[in-house]
Amino acid sequence: MDRLTLHEDPRSGNCYKIRLTAALLGLPLERVQYDIMRGETRTREFLQTVNSNGRIPVLQVGDRFLPESNAACWFLAEGSALMPEDRFTRADMLRWMFFEQYNHEPNIATLRFWLAFVGEAHLSQEQCAQIPAKRIAGEDALALMDAHLARHEWFAGDSVSLADISLYAYTHVCEAGGFRLQDRPHVCAWLGRIAKLPGYVSMD
Repeated sequence: MDRLTLHEDPRSGNCYKIRLTAALLGLPLERVQYDIMRGETRTREFLQTVNSNGRIPVLQVGDRFLPESNAACWFLAEGSALMPEDRFTRADMLRWMFFEQYNHEPNIATLRFWLAFVGEAHLSQEQCAQIPAKRIAGEDALALMDAHLARHEWFAGDSVSLADISLYAYTHVCEAGGFRLQDRPHVCAWLGRIAKLPGYVSMD
C-alpha cells in the first residue's frame, strides 16, 4: 500500500476514527497536525493542496487525498475483518455509519466542540438557541444505541466493524458535551469491549 498520512486535529473524533482503524489493522500512519481553532485548515496552502473544502480529516494515500472520515476508514479496512463478508451485514454496517454522521455526530460531537473547546460564553445566540434541540437529539441517538446493544454485542454482525469504530469515536468522549454515559449501561459495556481490542489506541 502507498504511504499513508493523516492530516488531522488530534482532538477531533472524526480524525480519531481513522487512527483507530489503522491501529486495529496494524497499518503505519504518519500524522500531520493542524489546529482548527487557529484556522490552520483555511490557509491557501491547505485549500490548494490538501482539501479545497477546508476541513479535516484527510487521508493522504501516496500523492492522492481522501477527505471524509468514514470514506477514509472504508479505504483502510477494505478486505479486512472490519468489513463484514455478508452482503446484508455490510449494508447494515453502512446504515450505522450513516446514522453516525446524520443523527449522532451533528449533535453529540457539536455539543462537545461548543462546550468543551469554544465555551458557552463565546457561542452565538443562534448556537445557544440550538443547544436544547441538539441535547434531545443526542440523547435520542444514545438511547437508540443502548437499545440495540442490549440485544447485540456489536452494531453490525457478530464482530467489530467500521460501524463500531465510527460510533465509538465521539460516544466515548460524549460527557464533554454534557451527556451521561452512566445512563446507558449497554453503551458503557460496548465501550469497554472496544477499548480491549488488540491494537487499540486512545484518543489524544
